[in-house]
Amino acid sequence: MKAKFVMSGARGRMGQMILSLARGPEYSELIEASGQIDLGDDPVTQIKGAQVMIDFSSPENSIKMAELCAANGIGFVLGTTGLTIEQKEKIQAHANRIAVLVSPNMSLGVNLLFYLTELAAKALPNVEAEIVELHHNQKVDGPSGTAIRMKDIIRNVTKVAEDKVIHGRHGLVGKRTSGEIGMHAVRGGDTPGDHTVYFFLEGERIEITHRALSRSVFAHGAIRAAIFLAGKPPGLYSMTDVLGIAHA
Repeated sequence: MKAKFVMSGARGRMGQMILSLARGPEYSELIEASGQIDLGDDPVTQIKGAQVMIDFSSPENSIKMAELCAANGIGFVLGTTGLTIEQKEKIQAHANRIAVLVSPNMSLGVNLLFYLTELAAKALPNVEAEIVELHHNQKVDGPSGTAIRMKDIIRNVTKVAEDKVIHGRHGLVGKRTSGEIGMHAVRGGDTPGDHTVYFFLEGERIEITHRALSRSVFAHGAIRAAIFLAGKPPGLYSMTDVLGIAHA
C-alpha cells in the first residue's frame, strides 16, 4: 500500500521539487501526495487521508502544522530550518502522540556525515575541531542547521560548553584554547550546500566533507523519511532510523 503524504509549503521551491519527484517512476509505487498546503489554503481540508506531513515552510508555520498533525494522528517530517531551540522542543514534544522526524538536513549523505562525525569525535576526544559550511547567496540563516547539528554532536561527545564555540575569528583573538570549536559560514554563488568538519591532530588532520551537488538530494531524503514514518507508532525518529544505522 502506498504511503500518503500532505505537503506543507507546497508552492515553495522544496515543496514543488518533492511533489514532482513523488509523482515520478522512482516513487510511483511507494508514496503519493494526498494534499497540498501553502499560504491561504485550508490545512484541515488538505490533511484528510494523509498518514504523514512533510513540512518545508517557516518556523512559525511549522509549529502550527505540528500541532495540527498531533491533533489528527498524522506523522510529521520537519525539514524547515531556522527554528529556535524552543520551537524545536515544542515540535518534538508532540512525539508523545505522533511519529515525529526532525532533521536540519534531509540528505541521506549528510546524515551519514553526522554519523561519521560522531564516530570521529568519540575516537579522538581531545582533538581540535573546526566546522566550515558554504551555501548560496540567498540563504538567510547562518550558520546552517546542518553545521549546528555537527557542532552539537561534537559538543555532546566531548562535553564542551556552548561558550567554547567560536563563530569566526577577527582581530587579536589569541591562541586557540583547549576545547574550542570553530564555526565558519561562507556565502556566495548558487552552491546548494557544502559541509566540512576538520579534526586536527599533531602532524595530521582528518577532513570529513559532504557536498550537495543538487537540491534534489534534500527532496529525495524527505520522501524517504515520509515513506519510513507513515504508520509508525508515536516517538521521536531521526534520519539515522531511515538509514538503518545507529543514532548520531
